[in-house]
Amino acid sequence: MDSWLIPALILAGGYLLGSIPFGIIVTRAAGAADPRQIGSGNIGATNVLRTGRRGLAAFTLLLDAGKGAAAVLLGESLLPGSGALAAIGAFFGHVFPVWLRFRGGKGVATFLGIVLALHWPTGLIALVLWLAATFATRYSSVGGMTAAIASPVLSAFFFRADLTILFLALALIVLWRHRDNIERLLSGTESRIGAKAG
Repeated sequence: MDSWLIPALILAGGYLLGSIPFGIIVTRAAGAADPRQIGSGNIGATNVLRTGRRGLAAFTLLLDAGKGAAAVLLGESLLPGSGALAAIGAFFGHVFPVWLRFRGGKGVATFLGIVLALHWPTGLIALVLWLAATFATRYSSVGGMTAAIASPVLSAFFFRADLTILFLALALIVLWRHRDNIERLLSGTESRIGAKAG
């Protein structure tokens, strides 16, 4: 078998796994509103929460994080050392899913799942920071961006330079996906977590 084939399959498999739109699947199965038609139109847990169904939002969050972690673990099981490659595929699959015309989520939950699977100490601290920032400000975007920014810093603190580069690249994409949120935060019009969509 060609040496490039297994890494290519891992990358593609990670993308396909990451592209599963759990926010849509969960809300449709429960008979709730399509998250693409409310609020920000995003398929992530925060927008699912705007349906008023906290359980669905929590389930979406766990599934989106889980698919990132699962991609890493499956990649490593197939080819040791390929976890980062699978992570890249899963992250881009979530953010740019082919099934939704490349209009996916903002990547926070999937990113956290990836970080936890690649280096759990970094992931655990980033998770705590995400929860702390979210509950302190009641802005989901602030929590997500805090965790994203913290992840490469934390991995560098743990002397994982290989992961720092990856986490930094993914964190920059997370920030880019939050550019509208940043504008609303600066203008004071950002919706606080738990606000229902009209």
